[in-house]
Amino acid sequence: MAEDHALDSHIRALDRARSILRAGPICDDCLGRAFARLGHGLTNAERGRSIRTVLSLGDIHGKKGTCWLCEDLFASAPYWADRAVALAEGLEYETYLFGVKLTPRLREAERLFGERFPTALSEPLKHAFNREVGKAFESRTGRGTLALEHPQLWFTVGLAEKGITLGVLPLFVYGRYRKLLRGIPQTHWPCRHCGGRGCPRCQETGKQYPESVEELIAAPFLEAAQAAEAHLHGAGREDIDARMLGSGRPFVLELVSPRKRRLDVAFLQEAVNRSAVGKVEAASLRFVDSDVVSQIKEADAEKVYRAAVDFDADVTPARLKEALAGLLGMIEQETPHRVMHRRADLLRERRVLEIEGQLVSARRAEVRLRCDGGLYIKELISGDEGRTRPSLAECLAVPARVVELDVVSVTSGSFPA
Repeated sequence: MAEDHALDSHIRALDRARSILRAGPICDDCLGRAFARLGHGLTNAERGRSIRTVLSLGDIHGKKGTCWLCEDLFASAPYWADRAVALAEGLEYETYLFGVKLTPRLREAERLFGERFPTALSEPLKHAFNREVGKAFESRTGRGTLALEHPQLWFTVGLAEKGITLGVLPLFVYGRYRKLLRGIPQTHWPCRHCGGRGCPRCQETGKQYPESVEELIAAPFLEAAQAAEAHLHGAGREDIDARMLGSGRPFVLELVSPRKRRLDVAFLQEAVNRSAVGKVEAASLRFVDSDVVSQIKEADAEKVYRAAVDFDADVTPARLKEALAGLLGMIEQETPHRVMHRRADLLRERRVLEIEGQLVSARRAEVRLRCDGGLYIKELISGDEGRTRPSLAECLAVPARVVELDVVSVTSGSFPA
């Protein structure tokens, strides 16, 4: 019974092949891919030639000429492979992927072919062409394997534009950093005056600040990877005038378009710490996948801060203790005035989980607190003209402000171990 079914399927396939050959000139690749699920182990071209040979015994030879379906697109596979090889010259990679943007004419021909000769046996033109170019590319380079997900190189052939583009998978390095010196921003800031173009005010550097945590960590990696640029993605950020101490803040360094991928991360970590000594320290650096970026940025983190606080009037230990107790629990914060130029004006709710403090003098205290990530500590102390409630200034009925701030720890169960 099964043999009869298989024979019947093959007879129907040959009948459809006769119809395809009679429709107009067609290349072996397109004839073969119309029956791609038949003939295990054959290429589409081999399958097409076999079908053509069988039908020629019945005097069905098909019309000669340019393939009406693909316009002999498969004959150009070596040409596109050669162009891809030239683009990949000097790049380190292990995996690749090809894609193609068909012309409107090819898309329409493929649609009409599917309507006229419907079958569950066929392979789309895009898939077949991408595979053939990939095989030609791999045969020329002698290395690399096809990867449908997260290829290190991906090529896009644009048939209408007669061009090919190359994409390179970034490298992602996870770790923690400690910022030991105040006055350094987390990431590169373009000059406010010139927007990064360079002007006398920024001494033609295009930067608002001479250096950043991002630049200090990235410098050895950019050189070693020969990357185009680098971006630091942190689990939150500390103020420019705050230090990041303790075990450090989790981050991912993204290296864009790296030419070299086989990096000695331990050596580069030492290079970072030598070149940024006294400013920034990096630890526990290792390669990770891109999804770790969203993992650390979206994590619900708890943070511990230490703040030196000044008051505009004398405060007693008892009043300080009572006021700090009034901050435990939920805090409502409107976006602080100082960041409204770059943050949406929202009302946020964050918790103070623990808080304690002691007076250093009648007008200065050291406060330590544990809280939800995203709580603005300076405004928790000052009140920000009533935009944060409750605040230490409100609870004391004395103006208060942070004069020094340190982040002591950033923790979350969602961070990589």
